[in-house]
Amino acid sequence: MGFRELIREARENKGSPIVLALDLRPDKPSKLMRKASWVLEETAPYICAVKLNFHLILPLGLSGIRPILDAAHGAGLACIADVKLGDIGSTNEVAASYFFEAGFDALTASPLSGWEGGLEPLFKLAREAGKGIIVLAYMSHPGASETFGLEIAGWKGKYQRLYELFVEKALNWNADGLVVGATRPDVIRAIRERVGPGMLIFAPGVGFQGGDARAALEAGADFLIVGRSIVLADEPGRVAKSLLEALK
Repeated sequence: MGFRELIREARENKGSPIVLALDLRPDKPSKLMRKASWVLEETAPYICAVKLNFHLILPLGLSGIRPILDAAHGAGLACIADVKLGDIGSTNEVAASYFFEAGFDALTASPLSGWEGGLEPLFKLAREAGKGIIVLAYMSHPGASETFGLEIAGWKGKYQRLYELFVEKALNWNADGLVVGATRPDVIRAIRERVGPGMLIFAPGVGFQGGDARAALEAGADFLIVGRSIVLADEPGRVAKSLLEALK
């Protein structure tokens, strides 16, 4: 089973499009582990996947986060490494091999390094391992418009936005999904019209960054990435449940 099938099945089984961004504030590793495990246990019934980035990967290490990934898989959740790989090919390949060996089902990648000598080895490794690659198309923070929204001269002088080029590249590379900020439902809608139903769209920025969950889904997002509004709450399970009930 590939990543697309895996996370779609998790969404169906859980009845939820919510991907939990388990991004916790800095603390001692022992406290971080306890907090992460508790938040995951509280929210697991209401989410379909968990996303980890450097908030946990750096202080706990890849061996340290294995129990979290094991617990997530045991709860029927997919696991995504939000590491935005975008170096030269050999570095991407080595880094990805460690993340996949640690237990991640997919990882995020930046399209800026291009294909040949850049992302090609990463995609090859992912396909061989049955893992997924999710490409950045348009991030959720305000400053993303300074780059992803740039107008550039494309083929035969035709102008397009930089994110539109990234979407075309992701289609050509057969990426499993795209990251498109929930703060930009108009962009989500335009990308959905371009890529059709086969490409997964992950929409971060719900909650603290002002993204509207329902608007993102109605625009065409498949999954909502939600972090601080859940993980920083006194009752993260209650907040996750309330969000899911509101969507239904």
